[in-house]
Amino acid sequence: MDIEDRFVSNEYASGVNQFIAMAREHAPGGFDIRCPYRRCHNMFFQPINVVEDHLFIIGIDPSYKAWIFHGEDEVLDVSSLNSGDETSLNDGYIDDMDEMLDDIQHGASMDHSDSVHRPTHGVSEGGPGANFADLLEDARRPLYPSCLKFSKLSFIVKLLHIKTVGGWSVKSFNMVIKLLKDAFPNVLLPDSYNEACRLEHGLGFNYTKIDAFLNDCVLFWKEHSDKEKCPKCNTPRWVLSTNKVKKIPQKVLRYFPLIPRLQRLFVSSKTAVAMKWHASERVNNDNVMRHPADSKVWKDFDLHYPTFASDSSNVRIGLASDGFNSFNNITKPYSIWPVILVPYNLPPWLCMKDPYLMLSLLIPGPKAPGNDIDIYLRPLIDELKYLWEDGVNTYDASTSSRFHLHAALLWTINDFPAYANLSGWSTKGKLACPTCNDKTDSLWLVYGRKHCYMGHRWWLSAGHRWRSKKVDFNGNTDYWHQPIHLSGDAILEQLKEVTDVQFGKTTKKRKRIANELNWTKRSIFFKLPYWSSLGLRHNLDVMQIEKNICDSILGILMNIDGKSKDSANA
Repeated sequence: MDIEDRFVSNEYASGVNQFIAMAREHAPGGFDIRCPYRRCHNMFFQPINVVEDHLFIIGIDPSYKAWIFHGEDEVLDVSSLNSGDETSLNDGYIDDMDEMLDDIQHGASMDHSDSVHRPTHGVSEGGPGANFADLLEDARRPLYPSCLKFSKLSFIVKLLHIKTVGGWSVKSFNMVIKLLKDAFPNVLLPDSYNEACRLEHGLGFNYTKIDAFLNDCVLFWKEHSDKEKCPKCNTPRWVLSTNKVKKIPQKVLRYFPLIPRLQRLFVSSKTAVAMKWHASERVNNDNVMRHPADSKVWKDFDLHYPTFASDSSNVRIGLASDGFNSFNNITKPYSIWPVILVPYNLPPWLCMKDPYLMLSLLIPGPKAPGNDIDIYLRPLIDELKYLWEDGVNTYDASTSSRFHLHAALLWTINDFPAYANLSGWSTKGKLACPTCNDKTDSLWLVYGRKHCYMGHRWWLSAGHRWRSKKVDFNGNTDYWHQPIHLSGDAILEQLKEVTDVQFGKTTKKRKRIANELNWTKRSIFFKLPYWSSLGLRHNLDVMQIEKNICDSILGILMNIDGKSKDSANA
């Protein structure tokens, strides 16, 4: 891959031939494969002979070290294996649970040392139900005598994973457990789902329950934790019930603490190495964007905060949120909002994979939080602020050493309606464009009774022929320059005009004055010390935009000549 003289080198030709042979063998259809050359970056499928020409003429992408798209297994860190390790592997080896628990034990000592200083979040659910000695014993006990593939713990964890992926009910899980115990009496299995969960809870998979006010006014948390009624709308905290033993809250926010989950990424020696990939393995010399670390926002952030950037273990995070109907039934008006965090330190082929997407908040319905989402984001923002200012002591399994972990939120990812909720800039009305701000070019359509936005020609080059076209646009030429990008300080100056913002569904809708432009609130993200210095605070979800475009085209096709939905899809 590093040979420059591709045309005359026999070694390079031999390598290409071996690569093509391996790719042909693992090609799904046998004809087209992903093209790994410098411009395609494995994003486009090409015929095998075209890929071969590209590799000889242009060369392979130098960052594509593990050929995972062409049949090669993902490369794991085996540098720690020596002759002593090989001996231990053959000595009654079952699985790698012992190694995992050893790492967890180191991480647990870090948790205890920092617990005094961390922000607290309320009632914890799913806390440790089994102590470490019990876990270690279950990890060393084979599932049945002479079993070398599963320990009791690893089999239960695998079974619980299948339940989650397969969508099993608790009843069906108990039926499978009973069937396995009847068929294989010597197998060490729990008696029920609850017992299996108690074993798993010892691994630290917990979350926090925070009671919320019915109308999204505030959380029963910190200064309001002992209140029985909402201080704003006076609604009761509890559901009226005849059961006096256990009170049921009106709404419950489920918060998954971020600090232990970030620490867990470094507790595994494999993921600890991957968390530093952006600094140690990323190719950064050809002005090609392959990873968020290649973006201008990331680089500007490093220039603003060199102390943070000096440690490659410090974590950059993205936040994504949107609502969905959890009942899969549009007749039930229910909207639940998950908040997902993405760790960008990982390589691009890992950071967007399911195992590394962190569910941070589960905001309950039935109504969408809307502009009141800041109420529910407060626990996360407090923890992010703590991670930025104080950091947390963390164990790095790849180096068997401790370091002080810091983290920063780089941006949010959302569709346009959620953009308004998170940023505080309304995406409706004549100033709907958050980029153009008060320079938004809008036109009110009398017959359609809605605004349309015709300022998109601003972004063309000065001499572009479309700037002089009239008939194809709004009947006017357009030679305006594109709006100036507003700095964080300029936005904060605008936000000084936004006052008396009250959260809650019962609050009377506040009319904005002209000086407030389209701002509805000062977003809670501005509580982060670095938020105003970011060059790009909110990203639009392109996949959602493409879906909306496809749905619009589908609707048009269905109305042409009375086509059915199936024929329109085709």
